[in-house]
Amino acid sequence: MRTPTGMVDPGSLSRRDTRISILIIGMLFFIFGFVSWVNAILIPYFRIACELTSLQSYLVTFAFYISYLVMSVPSSYLLKSIGFKKGMMIGFWAMSLGAFLFVPAALMRAYPLFLLGLFTLGVGLAVLQTAANPYITILGPKESAAQRISVMGICNKFAGIIAPLIFAAVILRVTDTDLERTLPSLDPVERAAVLDAFIRRVMVPYAVLGTVLFALGLMVRFSPLPEINTENESRETAAVNRGRKSIFDFPHLILGAVAIFLHVGTQVIAIDTIISYAGSMGIPLLEAKAFPSYTLGATIVGYFIGILLIPKFVKQVNALRFCTVLGAVLTVCIVYMRGMVSVFGHEADISIWFVVMLGLANSLVWAGIWPLALDGLGRFTKLGASVLIMGLCGNAVLPLVYGYFADIAGERSAYWVLLPCYGYLMYYAFYGHLVRSWKWTRTPVSSKQSYELSEN
Repeated sequence: MRTPTGMVDPGSLSRRDTRISILIIGMLFFIFGFVSWVNAILIPYFRIACELTSLQSYLVTFAFYISYLVMSVPSSYLLKSIGFKKGMMIGFWAMSLGAFLFVPAALMRAYPLFLLGLFTLGVGLAVLQTAANPYITILGPKESAAQRISVMGICNKFAGIIAPLIFAAVILRVTDTDLERTLPSLDPVERAAVLDAFIRRVMVPYAVLGTVLFALGLMVRFSPLPEINTENESRETAAVNRGRKSIFDFPHLILGAVAIFLHVGTQVIAIDTIISYAGSMGIPLLEAKAFPSYTLGATIVGYFIGILLIPKFVKQVNALRFCTVLGAVLTVCIVYMRGMVSVFGHEADISIWFVVMLGLANSLVWAGIWPLALDGLGRFTKLGASVLIMGLCGNAVLPLVYGYFADIAGERSAYWVLLPCYGYLMYYAFYGHLVRSWKWTRTPVSSKQSYELSEN
Protein backbone atom coordinates (compact mmCIF):
# COMPACT_ATOMS: atom_id res chain seq x y z
CA MET A 1 0.00 0.00 0.00
CA ARG A 2 1.42 3.38 -1.05
CA THR A 3 1.14 6.51 1.04
CA PRO A 4 0.23 9.87 -0.57
CA THR A 5 3.96 10.61 -0.83
CA GLY A 6 4.55 7.46 -2.88
CA MET A 7 6.16 5.52 -0.04
CA VAL A 8 5.34 1.86 0.53
CA ASP A 9 4.36 0.11 3.72
CA PRO A 10 6.82 -2.83 4.00
CA GLY A 11 4.05 -5.19 5.03
CA SER A 12 2.14 -4.54 1.80
CA LEU A 13 4.90 -5.74 -0.55
CA SER A 14 4.31 -8.92 -2.52
CA ARG A 15 6.68 -11.86 -2.11
CA ARG A 16 8.12 -11.16 -5.57
CA ASP A 17 8.76 -7.47 -4.83
CA THR A 18 10.33 -8.39 -1.50
CA ARG A 19 12.71 -10.86 -3.16
CA ILE A 20 13.72 -8.33 -5.82
CA SER A 21 14.36 -5.75 -3.12
CA ILE A 22 16.48 -8.18 -1.10
CA LEU A 23 18.46 -9.06 -4.24
CA ILE A 24 19.23 -5.36 -4.85
CA ILE A 25 20.27 -4.84 -1.22
CA GLY A 26 22.43 -7.97 -1.47
CA MET A 27 24.27 -6.31 -4.34
CA LEU A 28 24.84 -3.29 -2.12
CA PHE A 29 26.33 -5.42 0.65
CA PHE A 30 28.65 -7.05 -1.88
CA ILE A 31 29.88 -3.60 -2.88
CA PHE A 32 30.31 -2.64 0.80
CA GLY A 33 32.57 -5.65 1.28
CA PHE A 34 34.51 -5.18 -1.94
CA VAL A 35 35.35 -1.53 -1.30
CA SER A 36 36.10 -2.03 2.42
CA TRP A 37 38.23 -5.16 2.32
CA VAL A 38 40.51 -3.94 -0.47
CA ASN A 39 42.06 -1.65 2.16
CA ALA A 40 44.05 -4.66 3.38
CA ILE A 41 46.08 -4.48 0.16
CA LEU A 42 46.21 -0.67 0.01
CA ILE A 43 48.00 -0.44 3.38
CA PRO A 44 51.24 -2.20 2.32
CA TYR A 45 50.90 -0.80 -1.22
CA PHE A 46 50.86 2.83 -0.07
CA ARG A 47 53.60 2.14 2.48
CA ILE A 48 55.95 1.27 -0.37
CA ALA A 49 54.74 3.72 -3.02
CA CYS A 50 54.49 6.77 -0.76
CA GLU A 51 57.45 5.77 1.46
CA LEU A 52 55.48 5.71 4.70
CA THR A 53 56.07 4.44 8.18
CA SER A 54 53.80 1.64 9.42
CA LEU A 55 51.84 4.12 11.53
CA GLN A 56 51.30 6.41 8.55
CA SER A 57 50.15 3.50 6.40
CA TYR A 58 47.42 2.61 8.90
CA LEU A 59 45.85 6.01 8.29
CA VAL A 60 44.24 4.19 5.35
CA THR A 61 41.90 2.43 7.76
CA PHE A 62 41.46 5.49 9.96
CA ALA A 63 40.55 7.82 7.08
CA PHE A 64 38.08 5.28 5.69
CA TYR A 65 36.23 4.39 8.90
CA ILE A 66 36.27 7.77 10.63
CA SER A 67 33.89 8.91 7.91
CA TYR A 68 31.19 6.75 9.49
CA LEU A 69 31.48 8.77 12.69
CA VAL A 70 31.35 12.06 10.78
CA MET A 71 28.65 11.27 8.24
CA SER A 72 26.21 8.78 9.78
CA VAL A 73 23.86 11.26 11.47
CA PRO A 74 23.88 13.77 8.57
CA SER A 75 23.10 10.90 6.22
CA SER A 76 19.93 10.10 8.18
CA TYR A 77 18.69 13.66 7.65
CA LEU A 78 19.61 13.37 3.97
CA LEU A 79 17.56 10.18 3.65
CA LYS A 80 14.66 11.74 5.54
CA SER A 81 14.73 14.78 3.25
CA ILE A 82 15.01 13.13 -0.17
CA GLY A 83 14.13 9.49 0.45
CA PHE A 84 16.03 6.21 0.47
CA LYS A 85 16.53 5.75 -3.28
CA LYS A 86 17.77 9.26 -4.07
CA GLY A 87 19.90 9.12 -0.95
CA MET A 88 21.52 5.88 -2.06
CA MET A 89 22.17 7.39 -5.49
CA ILE A 90 24.02 10.27 -3.81
CA GLY A 91 25.92 7.73 -1.71
CA PHE A 92 27.08 5.91 -4.82
CA TRP A 93 28.08 9.19 -6.46
CA ALA A 94 30.10 10.19 -3.40
CA MET A 95 31.91 6.85 -3.61
CA SER A 96 32.45 7.45 -7.31
CA LEU A 97 34.07 10.82 -6.55
CA GLY A 98 36.31 9.17 -3.97
CA ALA A 99 37.44 6.57 -6.49
CA PHE A 100 38.14 9.22 -9.15
CA LEU A 101 40.30 11.14 -6.63
CA PHE A 102 42.76 8.25 -6.83
CA VAL A 103 43.68 9.32 -10.37
CA PRO A 104 45.17 12.78 -9.55
CA ALA A 105 46.53 11.35 -6.29
CA ALA A 106 48.44 8.72 -8.27
CA LEU A 107 49.68 11.27 -10.81
CA MET A 108 51.15 13.38 -8.00
CA ARG A 109 51.94 10.46 -5.66
CA ALA A 110 50.17 12.51 -2.99
CA TYR A 111 49.25 10.41 0.04
CA PRO A 112 46.99 13.10 1.62
CA LEU A 113 44.90 13.14 -1.56
CA PHE A 114 44.62 9.34 -1.40
CA LEU A 115 43.39 9.68 2.17
CA LEU A 116 40.82 12.27 1.04
CA GLY A 117 39.65 9.80 -1.61
CA LEU A 118 39.33 7.05 1.00
CA PHE A 119 37.42 9.40 3.32
CA THR A 120 35.05 10.30 0.48
CA LEU A 121 34.53 6.62 -0.32
CA GLY A 122 33.68 6.11 3.34
CA VAL A 123 31.23 9.02 3.31
CA GLY A 124 29.33 7.42 0.44
CA LEU A 125 29.38 4.06 2.16
CA ALA A 126 28.03 5.61 5.36
CA VAL A 127 25.01 6.90 3.43
CA LEU A 128 24.47 3.53 1.76
CA GLN A 129 24.85 1.60 5.02
CA THR A 130 22.42 3.93 6.80
CA ALA A 131 19.84 3.15 4.13
CA ALA A 132 20.55 -0.52 3.42
CA ASN A 133 20.55 -1.91 6.96
CA PRO A 134 17.06 -0.63 7.87
CA TYR A 135 15.84 -1.82 4.46
CA ILE A 136 16.91 -5.41 5.06
CA THR A 137 15.67 -5.26 8.66
CA ILE A 138 12.10 -4.26 7.78
CA LEU A 139 11.72 -6.05 4.41
CA GLY A 140 9.98 -9.06 5.90
CA PRO A 141 8.96 -10.41 9.28
CA LYS A 142 10.89 -8.97 12.23
CA GLU A 143 11.53 -12.43 13.68
CA SER A 144 13.48 -13.49 10.57
CA ALA A 145 15.52 -10.27 10.19
CA ALA A 146 18.68 -12.01 11.41
CA GLN A 147 18.24 -14.60 8.68
CA ARG A 148 18.06 -11.91 5.98
CA ILE A 149 21.03 -10.04 7.44
CA SER A 150 22.98 -13.31 7.42
CA VAL A 151 22.42 -13.55 3.66
CA MET A 152 23.72 -10.00 3.35
CA GLY A 153 26.72 -10.99 5.47
CA ILE A 154 27.57 -13.78 3.06
CA CYS A 155 27.52 -11.27 0.18
CA ASN A 156 29.76 -8.94 2.18
CA LYS A 157 32.31 -11.53 3.32
CA PHE A 158 32.47 -13.25 -0.07
CA ALA A 159 33.37 -9.87 -1.57
CA GLY A 160 35.93 -9.50 1.21
CA ILE A 161 37.61 -12.75 0.18
CA ILE A 162 37.84 -11.99 -3.54
CA ALA A 163 38.48 -8.22 -3.44
CA PRO A 164 42.14 -8.38 -2.28
CA LEU A 165 42.82 -11.22 -4.72
CA ILE A 166 41.38 -9.31 -7.69
CA PHE A 167 43.04 -6.05 -6.72
CA ALA A 168 46.42 -7.75 -6.16
CA ALA A 169 46.15 -9.52 -9.52
CA VAL A 170 45.51 -6.20 -11.28
CA ILE A 171 48.16 -3.96 -9.72
CA LEU A 172 50.90 -6.23 -8.34
CA ARG A 173 53.69 -7.98 -10.23
CA VAL A 174 55.94 -10.86 -9.27
CA THR A 175 58.95 -8.52 -9.42
CA ASP A 176 57.37 -6.26 -6.76
CA THR A 177 58.62 -8.60 -4.05
CA ASP A 178 62.13 -7.22 -4.62
CA LEU A 179 61.05 -3.59 -4.88
CA GLU A 180 61.61 -2.61 -1.25
CA ARG A 181 65.03 -4.26 -1.32
CA THR A 182 66.21 -2.51 -4.50
CA LEU A 183 64.83 0.98 -3.79
CA PRO A 184 67.64 2.05 -1.38
CA SER A 185 70.25 1.40 -4.06
CA LEU A 186 68.63 3.76 -6.58
CA ASP A 187 69.48 7.44 -6.94
CA PRO A 188 66.67 9.91 -6.12
CA VAL A 189 65.63 10.42 -9.76
CA GLU A 190 65.44 6.69 -10.54
CA ARG A 191 63.72 6.02 -7.23
CA ALA A 192 61.03 8.63 -7.95
CA ALA A 193 60.49 7.25 -11.46
CA VAL A 194 60.08 3.68 -10.19
CA LEU A 195 57.67 4.70 -7.44
CA ASP A 196 55.67 6.93 -9.80
CA ALA A 197 55.20 4.02 -12.19
CA PHE A 198 54.31 1.75 -9.26
CA ILE A 199 51.62 4.00 -7.79
CA ARG A 200 50.05 4.83 -11.15
CA ARG A 201 48.89 1.24 -11.52
CA VAL A 202 45.86 2.16 -9.39
CA MET A 203 44.66 4.76 -11.90
CA VAL A 204 42.89 2.45 -14.34
CA PRO A 205 41.18 0.16 -11.80
CA TYR A 206 39.93 3.08 -9.71
CA ALA A 207 38.79 5.00 -12.77
CA VAL A 208 36.80 1.91 -13.79
CA LEU A 209 35.49 1.56 -10.23
CA GLY A 210 34.41 5.22 -10.19
CA THR A 211 32.53 4.78 -13.46
CA VAL A 212 30.80 1.62 -12.23
CA LEU A 213 29.79 3.28 -8.96
CA PHE A 214 28.33 6.27 -10.81
CA ALA A 215 26.30 3.92 -13.03
CA LEU A 216 25.12 1.92 -10.01
CA GLY A 217 23.81 5.13 -8.47
CA LEU A 218 21.61 5.70 -11.51
CA MET A 219 20.55 2.06 -11.52
CA VAL A 220 19.42 2.12 -7.89
CA ARG A 221 17.60 5.43 -8.40
CA PHE A 222 15.48 3.96 -11.20
CA SER A 223 15.30 0.39 -9.84
CA PRO A 224 12.07 -1.24 -8.63
CA LEU A 225 13.35 -0.95 -5.05
CA PRO A 226 10.38 0.46 -3.09
CA GLU A 227 10.60 3.72 -1.18
CA ILE A 228 10.04 2.32 2.30
CA ASN A 229 7.92 4.33 4.69
CA THR A 230 9.52 4.46 8.15
CA GLU A 231 7.81 7.65 9.31
CA ASN A 232 4.35 6.27 9.93
CA GLU A 233 3.93 4.30 13.14
CA SER A 234 1.46 1.64 14.10
CA ARG A 235 -1.11 2.63 16.69
CA GLU A 236 0.73 0.58 19.31
CA THR A 237 4.15 2.06 18.45
CA ALA A 238 2.78 5.60 18.41
CA ALA A 239 1.26 5.05 21.84
CA VAL A 240 4.55 3.73 23.25
CA ASN A 241 6.57 6.56 21.64
CA ARG A 242 4.25 9.34 22.78
CA GLY A 243 6.35 12.00 24.47
CA ARG A 244 9.67 10.76 23.03
CA LYS A 245 11.43 13.65 21.32
CA SER A 246 14.84 12.25 20.38
CA ILE A 247 16.76 9.02 19.88
CA PHE A 248 18.18 9.42 23.38
CA ASP A 249 14.73 8.49 24.64
CA PHE A 250 15.39 4.95 23.33
CA PRO A 251 17.94 3.35 25.67
CA HIS A 252 17.94 0.05 23.79
CA LEU A 253 19.10 1.94 20.67
CA ILE A 254 21.95 3.78 22.42
CA LEU A 255 23.06 0.59 24.15
CA GLY A 256 22.85 -1.14 20.77
CA ALA A 257 25.12 1.47 19.18
CA VAL A 258 27.74 0.74 21.87
CA ALA A 259 27.27 -2.97 21.13
CA ILE A 260 27.89 -2.35 17.40
CA PHE A 261 31.05 -0.37 18.24
CA LEU A 262 32.43 -3.24 20.33
CA HIS A 263 31.28 -5.95 17.93
CA VAL A 264 32.93 -4.54 14.81
CA GLY A 265 36.08 -3.94 16.84
CA THR A 266 36.22 -7.57 17.99
CA GLN A 267 35.59 -8.70 14.43
CA VAL A 268 38.42 -6.70 12.90
CA ILE A 269 40.80 -7.70 15.71
CA ALA A 270 40.10 -11.37 14.97
CA ILE A 271 40.91 -10.87 11.29
CA ASP A 272 43.59 -8.17 11.18
CA THR A 273 45.77 -9.38 14.06
CA ILE A 274 45.94 -13.06 13.23
CA ILE A 275 48.84 -12.75 10.76
CA SER A 276 50.96 -10.99 13.36
CA TYR A 277 49.95 -13.57 15.96
CA ALA A 278 50.97 -16.36 13.58
CA GLY A 279 54.28 -14.55 13.02
CA SER A 280 54.90 -14.53 16.78
CA MET A 281 54.79 -18.35 16.58
CA GLY A 282 57.44 -18.39 13.87
CA ILE A 283 55.02 -18.97 10.98
CA PRO A 284 56.32 -17.22 7.83
CA LEU A 285 54.22 -14.53 6.13
CA LEU A 286 53.53 -16.57 2.99
CA GLU A 287 51.94 -19.24 5.19
CA ALA A 288 50.34 -16.88 7.70
CA LYS A 289 48.42 -14.95 5.05
CA ALA A 290 45.92 -17.84 4.84
CA PHE A 291 44.64 -17.41 8.40
CA PRO A 292 42.40 -14.35 7.79
CA SER A 293 40.63 -16.40 5.10
CA TYR A 294 40.03 -19.16 7.63
CA THR A 295 38.47 -16.62 9.99
CA LEU A 296 36.25 -15.24 7.23
CA GLY A 297 35.35 -18.80 6.27
CA ALA A 298 34.24 -19.50 9.84
CA THR A 299 32.10 -16.36 9.68
CA ILE A 300 30.42 -17.52 6.48
CA VAL A 301 29.73 -20.92 8.09
CA GLY A 302 27.99 -19.04 10.90
CA TYR A 303 25.90 -17.12 8.39
CA PHE A 304 24.73 -20.36 6.75
CA ILE A 305 23.85 -21.81 10.15
CA GLY A 306 21.81 -18.69 10.86
CA ILE A 307 19.98 -18.96 7.54
CA LEU A 308 19.10 -22.61 8.20
CA LEU A 309 18.06 -22.28 11.84
CA ILE A 310 16.62 -18.74 12.28
CA PRO A 311 13.74 -18.34 13.06
CA LYS A 312 12.32 -21.84 12.45
CA PHE A 313 14.42 -23.62 15.06
CA VAL A 314 16.23 -20.85 16.96
CA LYS A 315 15.06 -17.36 17.86
CA GLN A 316 17.44 -14.68 16.61
CA VAL A 317 17.90 -13.29 20.12
CA ASN A 318 18.99 -16.73 21.35
CA ALA A 319 21.46 -17.00 18.46
CA LEU A 320 22.88 -13.63 19.54
CA ARG A 321 23.18 -14.84 23.12
CA PHE A 322 24.97 -18.01 22.08
CA CYS A 323 27.45 -16.13 19.88
CA THR A 324 28.36 -13.61 22.58
CA VAL A 325 28.93 -16.35 25.16
CA LEU A 326 30.98 -18.33 22.64
CA GLY A 327 33.14 -15.27 21.97
CA ALA A 328 33.91 -14.88 25.67
CA VAL A 329 34.76 -18.59 26.04
CA LEU A 330 37.03 -18.52 22.97
CA THR A 331 38.84 -15.44 24.32
CA VAL A 332 39.70 -17.31 27.52
CA CYS A 333 40.84 -20.31 25.46
CA ILE A 334 43.12 -18.10 23.35
CA VAL A 335 44.97 -16.90 26.43
CA TYR A 336 45.12 -20.13 28.43
CA MET A 337 45.07 -23.08 25.98
CA ARG A 338 48.52 -24.14 24.74
CA GLY A 339 49.95 -26.97 22.67
CA MET A 340 51.11 -27.54 19.11
CA VAL A 341 48.60 -29.03 16.65
CA SER A 342 48.60 -29.70 12.92
CA VAL A 343 45.50 -28.41 11.09
CA PHE A 344 45.21 -27.83 7.33
CA GLY A 345 48.94 -28.48 7.07
CA HIS A 346 49.84 -25.73 9.56
CA GLU A 347 51.94 -26.57 12.61
CA ALA A 348 50.81 -23.96 15.12
CA ASP A 349 49.78 -23.41 18.71
CA ILE A 350 46.16 -24.41 19.23
CA SER A 351 45.32 -20.90 20.42
CA ILE A 352 45.46 -19.53 16.88
CA TRP A 353 42.56 -21.77 15.93
CA PHE A 354 40.50 -20.27 18.71
CA VAL A 355 41.19 -16.88 17.07
CA VAL A 356 39.94 -18.38 13.79
CA MET A 357 36.79 -19.62 15.58
CA LEU A 358 36.05 -16.06 16.66
CA GLY A 359 34.80 -15.70 13.09
CA LEU A 360 31.99 -18.13 13.98
CA ALA A 361 31.28 -16.34 17.27
CA ASN A 362 31.06 -12.96 15.50
CA SER A 363 28.93 -14.16 12.61
CA LEU A 364 25.41 -13.57 13.98
CA VAL A 365 26.12 -10.68 16.36
CA TRP A 366 25.57 -7.87 13.82
CA ALA A 367 22.44 -9.61 12.54
CA GLY A 368 21.15 -9.99 16.08
CA ILE A 369 21.79 -6.45 17.28
CA TRP A 370 20.16 -4.53 14.40
CA PRO A 371 16.54 -5.71 14.72
CA LEU A 372 16.70 -5.45 18.53
CA ALA A 373 18.13 -1.93 18.48
CA LEU A 374 15.67 -0.64 15.85
CA ASP A 375 12.64 -2.29 17.46
CA GLY A 376 9.81 0.16 18.04
CA LEU A 377 11.63 3.27 16.78
CA GLY A 378 8.92 4.15 14.27
CA ARG A 379 9.57 7.64 12.86
CA PHE A 380 13.03 7.61 14.49
CA THR A 381 14.18 4.60 12.41
CA LYS A 382 16.39 6.51 9.94
CA LEU A 383 18.16 8.48 12.65
CA GLY A 384 18.46 5.37 14.80
CA ALA A 385 20.08 3.50 11.94
CA SER A 386 22.60 6.30 11.49
CA VAL A 387 23.54 6.09 15.17
CA LEU A 388 24.19 2.37 14.78
CA ILE A 389 26.31 3.02 11.68
CA MET A 390 28.41 5.44 13.73
CA GLY A 391 29.43 2.41 15.75
CA LEU A 392 31.47 1.22 12.78
CA CYS A 393 34.23 3.56 13.90
CA GLY A 394 35.05 0.75 16.32
CA ASN A 395 36.93 -0.72 13.35
CA ALA A 396 39.38 2.17 13.64
CA VAL A 397 39.66 2.39 17.44
CA LEU A 398 39.75 -1.08 18.99
CA PRO A 399 42.61 -2.50 16.86
CA LEU A 400 44.75 0.38 18.17
CA VAL A 401 43.84 -0.64 21.73
CA TYR A 402 44.88 -4.21 20.94
CA GLY A 403 48.15 -2.96 19.41
CA TYR A 404 48.92 -0.90 22.50
CA PHE A 405 48.60 -3.89 24.80
CA ALA A 406 50.40 -6.15 22.31
CA ASP A 407 53.45 -3.87 22.56
CA ILE A 408 53.28 -4.03 26.35
CA ALA A 409 52.29 -7.64 27.10
CA GLY A 410 52.60 -9.55 23.82
CA GLU A 411 50.14 -10.64 21.14
CA ARG A 412 48.55 -13.49 23.10
CA SER A 413 47.90 -11.51 26.28
CA ALA A 414 46.55 -8.58 24.27
CA TYR A 415 43.54 -10.69 23.33
CA TRP A 416 42.28 -10.04 26.86
CA VAL A 417 40.88 -6.77 25.45
CA LEU A 418 38.19 -8.88 23.81
CA LEU A 419 36.77 -10.17 27.10
CA PRO A 420 35.14 -6.93 28.32
CA CYS A 421 33.82 -6.41 24.79
CA TYR A 422 32.09 -9.78 24.79
CA GLY A 423 30.99 -9.16 28.37
CA TYR A 424 29.09 -6.07 27.27
CA LEU A 425 27.69 -7.87 24.22
CA MET A 426 26.41 -10.60 26.53
CA TYR A 427 24.73 -7.94 28.67
CA TYR A 428 23.01 -6.45 25.63
CA ALA A 429 21.91 -9.85 24.31
CA PHE A 430 20.37 -10.94 27.61
CA TYR A 431 19.15 -7.67 29.15
CA GLY A 432 20.23 -4.46 27.40
CA HIS A 433 17.91 -4.76 24.40
CA LEU A 434 14.92 -4.86 26.77
CA VAL A 435 15.70 -1.51 28.38
CA ARG A 436 13.04 1.10 27.62
CA SER A 437 13.79 3.71 30.31
CA TRP A 438 16.91 5.23 31.88
CA LYS A 439 15.41 4.89 35.35
CA TRP A 440 15.87 2.02 37.79
CA THR A 441 12.54 0.20 37.63
CA ARG A 442 11.31 -3.30 37.12
CA THR A 443 8.90 -3.61 34.23
CA PRO A 444 7.51 -6.64 32.44
CA VAL A 445 8.73 -7.05 28.87
CA SER A 446 7.23 -9.93 26.93
CA SER A 447 6.17 -11.55 30.20
CA LYS A 448 9.72 -11.29 31.55
CA GLN A 449 11.15 -8.90 34.13
CA SER A 450 13.90 -6.60 32.85
CA TYR A 451 16.11 -4.36 34.93
CA GLU A 452 16.48 -0.92 33.42
CA LEU A 453 19.45 1.40 33.66
CA SER A 454 19.61 4.51 35.78
CA GLU A 455 20.69 7.76 34.24
CA ASN A 456 22.71 8.46 37.40
